[in-house]
Amino acid sequence: MKFSKIIIAMTALLTMAYTSAGAEGVVVASKIDTEGALLGNMIIVALEASGIPVEDKTELGPTPMVRKAISSGAIDIYPDYTGNGAFFFSLAEDPLWKDAGKGYEKVRALDLEKNNVVWLKPAPADNTWAIAARGDVAKANNIVTLEDFARYVNSGGEVKVAGSEEFVNSPAALPSFQKAYGFTLTKEQLLTLSGGNTAQTEKAAAQGTNGVNFAMAYGTDGQLAALGLVVLEDTKGVQPVYAPSALVRKPILDANPEIRDILEPIFATLDRVTLQTLNAKIQVEGRDARKVAAQYLKDKGLIK
Repeated sequence: MKFSKIIIAMTALLTMAYTSAGAEGVVVASKIDTEGALLGNMIIVALEASGIPVEDKTELGPTPMVRKAISSGAIDIYPDYTGNGAFFFSLAEDPLWKDAGKGYEKVRALDLEKNNVVWLKPAPADNTWAIAARGDVAKANNIVTLEDFARYVNSGGEVKVAGSEEFVNSPAALPSFQKAYGFTLTKEQLLTLSGGNTAQTEKAAAQGTNGVNFAMAYGTDGQLAALGLVVLEDTKGVQPVYAPSALVRKPILDANPEIRDILEPIFATLDRVTLQTLNAKIQVEGRDARKVAAQYLKDKGLIK
């Protein structure tokens, strides 16, 4: 209850500031994480390059705060993930979230109806729960998919997976992978960490800590490539699809319909490897998110 009151109060302050001072342009926000900053800055750079005035509110705060801000009109655009619709609209048990197309159409329809927010066409990337393999292990044993991983486990291959308690025990995470692909990991094949930070699990796999050679990951984590880890493909679609998309308040899109034509081609280029690489430039190399975003858009010919 206290948390909810804090979020509501902070959103009210944002709304007051927005309405009293007046927006200097389209207000673009993002969540307070690496990929949020990257995507938010891509939106800003692209809009500015097209002559649309922008007010920068990137890295605004956590998901509840950003969602309150867009529904109240305090912000106009921000990037989010299709799979989060399962939680925004209390539909976590619906299997449609595991289908990229169906998940997008559902969240698009619900957010438009309930919040007057438009989801533009999402990127092909999927930032969902995954198992990543150390590159040398994957290559030596022809492990590309989770079916390959199951074969390797069941044939007695050397396996030790680092994961959080939630990943190891939540029915939606590792247990769902085990059930779908037909393998079982023993306690000796798991390194269970109390936190949920993929930076720890991925580092353990990269360094071979306590024999770890596989790790809990998120699909577009920036340090995967830097650490020499590869995400194993979930060929059966066990996990919900978390495809990045730009969300725009409908009154803003109605007033500036060119926003769709500016942003959708950008998101169409963002596959998993591309986002991993770009996130790594920020997360691993310490580069500025706006500069990384601008350089990418120029290199792809998406802005001049």
